[in-house]
Amino acid sequence: MSGRAQLMWDEAVTGYDFGPEHPMDPVRLELTRSLVGALGLDRDMEVVRAKPAGESTLRLVHREDYVAAVKAASADPAAADQAYGLGTMDDPAFVGMHEVSSVIAGLSVGAAEAVWRGDALHAVNFAGGLHHAMPGGASGFCIYNDASLAIARLLELGAERVAYVDVDVHHGDGVQAAFWEDPRVLTISLHEHPRTLFPQTGWPEETGAGAGEGSAVNVALPAGTGDAGWLRAFHAVVPELIADFRPDVLVTQHGADTHFEDPLAHLAVSLDAQRAVQVACHELAHEYAGGKWVALGGGGYAVVEVVPRSWAHLVGIAAGREVAPETVIPESWRAEVFARTRQLAPVRMSDGRWPVEWGEWEAGYDPADRLDQAVLATRRAVFPLRGLLA
Repeated sequence: MSGRAQLMWDEAVTGYDFGPEHPMDPVRLELTRSLVGALGLDRDMEVVRAKPAGESTLRLVHREDYVAAVKAASADPAAADQAYGLGTMDDPAFVGMHEVSSVIAGLSVGAAEAVWRGDALHAVNFAGGLHHAMPGGASGFCIYNDASLAIARLLELGAERVAYVDVDVHHGDGVQAAFWEDPRVLTISLHEHPRTLFPQTGWPEETGAGAGEGSAVNVALPAGTGDAGWLRAFHAVVPELIADFRPDVLVTQHGADTHFEDPLAHLAVSLDAQRAVQVACHELAHEYAGGKWVALGGGGYAVVEVVPRSWAHLVGIAAGREVAPETVIPESWRAEVFARTRQLAPVRMSDGRWPVEWGEWEAGYDPADRLDQAVLATRRAVFPLRGLLA
């Protein structure tokens, strides 16, 4: 097993571009890669390109007719079939859509392969985490579900248990759907409550079906949840389930749209809390999965202020070069940001909230508190199904 981490990167991913008015601006990927380099985080990592996901790989998750529809829309966007979620306001069709989506999927699949085969202990694809795409349709800015494809590839290679932890502000509905009846995959999603945010799924009662009953876990957080509540919910649910499941590999999705500056959601989480959860995921991988960790990006629409810093922290943690929160960001990167976006870049790798404090669940809970109610709902729905005390 190589202890070296891999950064999955191909400049082609910046072609995942729904147009100038769309919130998913690919500049967030370019600026993240640039900040990783400016901080020197890639010096101890192998930067790897991977083969685009081919037809047989895509069909591990996606239906043949859907892949054909994406290819057709990619060649002629005007002919996009909206029955497949293509050519919509959320997922506009564009020339080359299939090709660039296959690149992103291939990077996540390549990350999974590298970790499983021992070429790397950790692998990061911050261009990935496109967790809303369904087996038969595009959804929520996502064409191919690279997270599901990475998990499916791990199963194909022989993994018996894969845990997926999703801390994007939106429910990881596509990954949940892909493995709804599969007991080999434990999906855990912490997200803003479906009453107030797309995709209106991810209720605590969604626990899987058939042999997979109890393998889907959803923590639906009240709008306005901040650092202390977010971390309390994470630690009240995730570590105990991972300890019980003991996955062969841990796959995590780190959408940065939980941040208080994100324009598309309503949580109030800081960069410092996001970093704390990244550190926790890294520790869980080492404690329960032999260190095997595949880390993905996801949502995040504060494309200058938040996303590059959040994912640079993720890369640093995976590389064994954690960036101290008080680190001053190199002036060269800040100048690049202004030149590209005419926005002023942040000065430090922190929102000034480090260390983040939160209350341990084991110390007691308040049944009248909305955050604690959300945690209780999840524990009561899922934990007994897994033989754990709610």
